[in-house]
Amino acid sequence: MGLRFKKTGAFFLTLQTMNYLNQNSILHFISEAIKEDIGDGDHTSLSCIPANEKGKAQLYIKDDGILAGIELARHIFNFVNPDIHIDFYKKDGDQVRFGEKAFAVHGDIQDILKSERLVLNCMQRMSGIATYTNKLARLISHTSARLLDTRKTTPNFRIPEKWAVAIGGGVNHRFGLYDMILLKDNHIDFAGGVGQAIQAANEYLQRTGKTLKIEVETRSLEEVQEALDTGGIFRIMLDNMSVEEMTEAVRMINKRYETEASGGITEETIVDIAETGVDYISVGALTHSIKSLDLSLKAI
Repeated sequence: MGLRFKKTGAFFLTLQTMNYLNQNSILHFISEAIKEDIGDGDHTSLSCIPANEKGKAQLYIKDDGILAGIELARHIFNFVNPDIHIDFYKKDGDQVRFGEKAFAVHGDIQDILKSERLVLNCMQRMSGIATYTNKLARLISHTSARLLDTRKTTPNFRIPEKWAVAIGGGVNHRFGLYDMILLKDNHIDFAGGVGQAIQAANEYLQRTGKTLKIEVETRSLEEVQEALDTGGIFRIMLDNMSVEEMTEAVRMINKRYETEASGGITEETIVDIAETGVDYISVGALTHSIKSLDLSLKAI
């Protein structure tokens, strides 16, 4: 059993642009999730469904929103049984409405039932994330600001959650602690200040030969100025600043570095923040405070 990645279409483009989406990482995710759910066997299905019995089921959409997880569903079904056949009526990123159908799946009934819960869990949460991401992205579409996710994700479910953000029209921030240096308030305070933290980070990169980008969080215009005076970074985060402070910070930075707004940003505040001229807006709620889309897989 294994994943068979297509070399054309949107999914391949996604793989090319997101380094966390690759055959090994998705295979590992599916394998561990199936192991967690099935253990030594789906004894309910084994007890009442004859072996090798064939059947068909459809995925029904019971909410309005943005659909996400279609490609992941394909790989889950094919991991459990490569001979399962799926007819897709929708694709990732489609606007869907209550009562529509996303796909029909044909094959061994026991294997369809083994796959059912993992497919639904992934697609429901991913679609909820994509729907909310899309909503916020549309609110700021008249500006040049882009929507970022964060590391505020469900443990062991980060791949689908960040994938869903991208499907919904957002941009992925760093995937983990290993692929970027992000100097936040605690790092800065322990290091002795913004300048000291930046200098220490650059010395670390020089010492280790790593080529990671450095972003620094700033909490005041004074810290923004300290970051500008120190240099050696690629992005300045403007954390929990008022719209007025953020506007002044963007003016001070004057496109010398990328800018990112962060800290308790909501639907009510995101437009004003985007209109300050920041390049990115990070919103933890994209992945930690969403309502899953209601989906249902039913035999037909």
